[in-house]
Amino acid sequence: MRNTVVVVGSYNTDLTIRAKRIPSHGETVIGGILSEGGGGKGANQAIAAARAGAEVRFVARVGNDAYGGEGLRRLMADHIDTRHVVRDPELSTGIAFIVVDERGENSIVVATGANGHLCPSDIEQAHEAIQAASVLLVQLESPLPAVQAAIHAAGGNGALVILNPAPAQALTGELLRDVNILTPNKLEAEMITGMAIADDASLHRVAQHILEKGVDNVMITLGRRGVFVASANGMELIPAYKVRVVDSTGAGDVFSGSLAAFLAGGMNIEEAAKMAIASSSLSVTRMGAQLAAPLRSEVESFIQNYVPSSVEAIG
Repeated sequence: MRNTVVVVGSYNTDLTIRAKRIPSHGETVIGGILSEGGGGKGANQAIAAARAGAEVRFVARVGNDAYGGEGLRRLMADHIDTRHVVRDPELSTGIAFIVVDERGENSIVVATGANGHLCPSDIEQAHEAIQAASVLLVQLESPLPAVQAAIHAAGGNGALVILNPAPAQALTGELLRDVNILTPNKLEAEMITGMAIADDASLHRVAQHILEKGVDNVMITLGRRGVFVASANGMELIPAYKVRVVDSTGAGDVFSGSLAAFLAGGMNIEEAAKMAIASSSLSVTRMGAQLAAPLRSEVESFIQNYVPSSVEAIG
């Protein structure tokens, strides 16, 4: 079904404290107000895709608790189909504890909760939805067997498979061969390849190494530099927009989610990547993960009216 994105992934409740700086090992730092919001890479990407104009279906597990109920309400407020979100009877909804410093950088610890029990049988229940999708988007906050089952379910129907390989971990060539687009950040690209990125030459080598594993396209997000896009047709750096950073939490999720939506809507990869980096750049000017994801109309207005500032770009 054209313009349909299925996201398989995690939902967390984010508990966020702003502080002057992120504590060092063994240190206590007095912070500001505690805020609560929706998070989890899967849910962040689902909301980003929905706001970018896609019809989104979400496959996940949450607890049978107040946080889980609130999570479903947040998702449905963005018109996301939650029929395949399972309420786990035993485990609590995932919780992320986030500290954001005055530069907008963050440090995060996650209690996985129900996310850790997403399993292939949950994917089987959503098989029809996955088969009908234009794009399948998965990450690695869910157990790998569930991720593999989702990618397998998407096979043969012509859907694009996007894997955001976060949190970073080693991945097999067998898994990567079924991925059309991989969206790692610098650390994740290094983890996948076992190669360091120190300069532009090594960046090219890492991207080429990933392509040789069978991935059709790789987009390495580089913070304030933008995103490095590589395929058999060539390689290029798409620069980020220079903006005043308020909170970088979820910026990579906004990139992957909006990329999925723009591709599902019929854009080619280069066009979609350029729009997605604009979405990500705009998101860091706002607090929160899901709350920061922009509408497509906001992204289009941002690009049209963008005037470079003298402040540091996203980093």
